[in-house]
Amino acid sequence: MAAGTLGGLRQDLFHDAFAYRPLERIRTDGPLLRQLPERMRERIAWTPHALVGTAALFVVFIGLVSAEFGALRMAVATIMLMLLPAITVLMTLVRPVGAFWISMALTPFAAVVGGGYWPWVPSTFLSHLTVLVAVAARTRPRTAAWMWGLTLVFGTALENFGGWHPTSTTSVFAVTSAFALLVVAVVQIRRDAEREVTVQRTVTAVERDRRTLLEERTTIARELHDVVAHHMSVVAIQAEAAPYRVENPPPELEQAFVTIRENAVAALTELRRVLGVVRAEDYQAPDAPQPTLAQLDGLLANVREAGLETEKTVTGAVRELPQGVELSAYRIIQEALSNTLRHAPGATAKVEIGYVLGGLGLRVVNGPPTGPVKPSPGAGHGITGMRERVAMLNGDMTAGATEEGGYEIAAFIPVQPSCDTNGSNKSHEAQAEQVEAA
Repeated sequence: MAAGTLGGLRQDLFHDAFAYRPLERIRTDGPLLRQLPERMRERIAWTPHALVGTAALFVVFIGLVSAEFGALRMAVATIMLMLLPAITVLMTLVRPVGAFWISMALTPFAAVVGGGYWPWVPSTFLSHLTVLVAVAARTRPRTAAWMWGLTLVFGTALENFGGWHPTSTTSVFAVTSAFALLVVAVVQIRRDAEREVTVQRTVTAVERDRRTLLEERTTIARELHDVVAHHMSVVAIQAEAAPYRVENPPPELEQAFVTIRENAVAALTELRRVLGVVRAEDYQAPDAPQPTLAQLDGLLANVREAGLETEKTVTGAVRELPQGVELSAYRIIQEALSNTLRHAPGATAKVEIGYVLGGLGLRVVNGPPTGPVKPSPGAGHGITGMRERVAMLNGDMTAGATEEGGYEIAAFIPVQPSCDTNGSNKSHEAQAEQVEAA
């Protein structure tokens, strides 16, 4: 313990004691200071330096008032009681720990010159107190404790070995400096705690966003598995049943269908293996088919029962799209309406679906919140999930507030023309089901 204590003392007050450590300006990006003009904020940033300069002027004034010129020359008294204590205070702007040691060394000489008080005359009393506060505000609370302890020991030693001055200021200085340093330490500890909480909140928010993003990607991977596995299973069944639909097929054709089926089964196996990496242990595969835009009316009916008035508009020639596109479009509309229920209670929503030649357009817009219910705060995770789904399909998405105070989400999902062949796929699936049943 003794070695650790001495090591801490050496590190705080002796290691690079006279190193150049300029006082930084205060930050002016707070909620109140941001409202002030730019020029005024630049001046406010120098407030700590102005306070130190003001304290130095007070030291000069007190030294001028309390000096007793008679026994010594006025020039010596001016230097020892006014200039040097003021310079010590100003020194805290660039070399705070060095200013502490110089203030300690100056104390007995100023007491001899000033007379009347021992060991701190009024000017050195204020200057050393200012130095302690300034250094404590820029260092750790442990350093402030070390400075106060050394100051108390130093003052007690001067009283014991220089007792020709009956007036003692050690006890007054000890109490005053202890109270001042306690206030500074409490403020500093609270400031460090607030800074740590802010950093922790930032890290937590980043981790939460990352976790949400990973969870959304995992969900997309599961749904993608359901879509791809369905079609690959159809391919495998059709490849196995195709030779029986042709009378006397050539060996080359039979071998080609065997190869197709083997590749389809291998792809399914690999897909399930990859999915096992991202699937949670307690994940249960859905029993019902994945939703599509055909089930959108049921979704709108549910949100209407929850109190959200919703209007749907469909433009273009309605057609069946690839299952991945249908599923993503359904999930995007579902999340947008859920956000409206949470963040805009009492508002109305419009859902617009546009079938165009190159793909599918989606637009969900809601009005401003109305009614007595307060909106629930959100972290933007739903928007992140929607962007992930659109990006997975090489689409584009925009989200932002409207001029009326509501919110709008618009997305376009491209669809290749060759993919709009679900009618033939359904006939193949029906044939495959017949073969499988047989």
